[in-house]
Amino acid sequence: MNNNLQSDFTVDKASKTVIINREFAAGLSLVWDAFTKAELLDQWVAPKPWTSKTKYMNFEVGGKRFYAMVSPEGLEHWAIQEYTSITPKTNFKMFNAFADKDENPQLPGSDWDYKFSEHNGNTKVCITIYNESLERMERMIEMGFKEGFMMSVSNLEKLLETLS
Repeated sequence: MNNNLQSDFTVDKASKTVIINREFAAGLSLVWDAFTKAELLDQWVAPKPWTSKTKYMNFEVGGKRFYAMVSPEGLEHWAIQEYTSITPKTNFKMFNAFADKDENPQLPGSDWDYKFSEHNGNTKVCITIYNESLERMERMIEMGFKEGFMMSVSNLEKLLETLS
């Protein structure tokens, strides 16, 4: 792991926003694929010992990903994501909501904006999460979102090393 890579996580309660900037020691195409292909997402996006299970994913504007975070005991926490904008290798946006196993969203949700850029062989990902309510953002934080996300990023770094 390269400790010189940018990594920051900011919570702004006033604007109900979480901002994550993370740099990876991998090329843009590989990092983009890791964020946009179900078979790669499921390998890294859940903090260990949890796993990710994508039921379906259609990465196109108006398409959706329906997936669960699965505990070692088999407990499933479902979420649904709808892609609202895609500019290949540069940016994608989606609406994210917790859901039940039957795909019924639990509103309010959040809008996620992913920006990708490559510099000197490293790829920077900037994620801005706009929450529809302060309560939803606080629920995410209380559920350990920051810790879980940072653990998932560690999984992603290991995956990128094996794929590079």
